[in-house]
Amino acid sequence: MKIHEYQGKEILRQFGVPVPRGYPAFTVQEAVEAAQKLGGSVWVVKAQIHAGGRGKGGGVKLARSMDEVKALSGQILGMQLKTHQTGPEGQKVRRLLIEEGADIKKEYYVAALTDRATQKVAMMASSEGGMDIEEVAHATPEKIIKIFVEPSEGLTDKQALELAAGIGVPLASQAQAIEVLKKLYACYMQTDASLAEINPLILEGNGNIKALDAKFNFDSNALFRHPEIVAYRDLDEEDAAEIEASKFDLAYISLDGNIGCLVNGAGLAMATMDTIKLFGGEPANFLDVGGGATAEKVTEAFKIMLKNPEVKGILVNIFGGIMKCDTIAEGVISACRAVNLSVPLVVRMKGTNEDLGKKMLAESGLPIIAADTMAEAATKIVAAVQ
Repeated sequence: MKIHEYQGKEILRQFGVPVPRGYPAFTVQEAVEAAQKLGGSVWVVKAQIHAGGRGKGGGVKLARSMDEVKALSGQILGMQLKTHQTGPEGQKVRRLLIEEGADIKKEYYVAALTDRATQKVAMMASSEGGMDIEEVAHATPEKIIKIFVEPSEGLTDKQALELAAGIGVPLASQAQAIEVLKKLYACYMQTDASLAEINPLILEGNGNIKALDAKFNFDSNALFRHPEIVAYRDLDEEDAAEIEASKFDLAYISLDGNIGCLVNGAGLAMATMDTIKLFGGEPANFLDVGGGATAEKVTEAFKIMLKNPEVKGILVNIFGGIMKCDTIAEGVISACRAVNLSVPLVVRMKGTNEDLGKKMLAESGLPIIAADTMAEAATKIVAAVQ
């Protein structure tokens, strides 16, 4: 789960990380009122979407008068903001962050993220913070410092100093930088985040360290522990089909292809998508119905897949362990009838009650294409959609 920058800054503030003063705004009038409340003579008008690169896309602007705050807010609110993370279709801006200006002397990058290879927390930092951090990582990876933190020990002063000194934080500001890094780590751990990123972390003219941006991703499996974070969820920023799937406990992710996939088990789902690509097709989604799928869940899965107008065929690939093949067959038959299926459907099933499931499909009277192996299933569905 992702949240907006202003929500991330609220979390950082709770953990003692210094952030600029700012207020969210959903209308131009609220934006002007936020600037008036902040006072001063310079304000930053920031688009709030779940994507990076907003500045390059025209979603972050500096205003030096109330008239400029009003004009820029009107321009940015409602715009279809396109960045390298939104794709060509962009993302509609529905909310803003109005923030006080900052005296930026130097920009840094810092982040805490899960490193599955070492089973530790990777603390990353760079002297080259700002909008081009992806290019820095690609062209000059040596400018990014990584430290791996043992979760049982936490980020030590020595490790935090190594990061702060390594990215060139001046000696006079290193003590504060160490505190910020340790608080970022604590924030990451206590919120069950999978990513906590500050880009840029800035050195101000007076030597203070401040988080000028905040990006968080959270482990969805841990959200039951954090109702206060769930409250930050913005459904406007999420795929409608993925939201619908979550209501039925289906793991669904939209992709760019034209072959819908219904599989039980994440590993088998990944292998199924790889096989489709191997035989020249493109999967339209990842969809794991899990080990306890019912006929109702399978029907809903079909409905969700078919809401995508790009889907020209469906491949069902089931391994019957806990999930019995006859249960899936019942679900497939009722789903085909419920949605009046009009695209080709290939079904491959193996395992518990396999023969019964195949018999049910064969006797259903529905134009279901049977397959015995994954290769055969992929070949048949690719041919059918072509």
